[in-house]
Amino acid sequence: MTKAAKPSTTGKYTPPLPASYEDAVQELEQLVARMESGQMPLADMLLSYQRGAFLLSHCRELLQAVEGQIQVLEAGTLKNWSGSAE
Repeated sequence: MTKAAKPSTTGKYTPPLPASYEDAVQELEQLVARMESGQMPLADMLLSYQRGAFLLSHCRELLQAVEGQIQVLEAGTLKNWSGSAE
């Protein structure tokens, strides 16, 4: 499940963060499926779109952080991953 949302120090609403990258992707996939079904009221569709945009941004940030860590581990040289163990 997601962490509870809480107001930030500026008083703005902070959407709840998923517990993991995988949870974020799963929630995003579920949102897309519900939106594509065409059975959502317009107001719900807008909220779902906003949540989806937030989740997509969150996933991109996580992936960029991991890429940065890999670059450090590889001494600044990002190597192509073949997908097979060598």
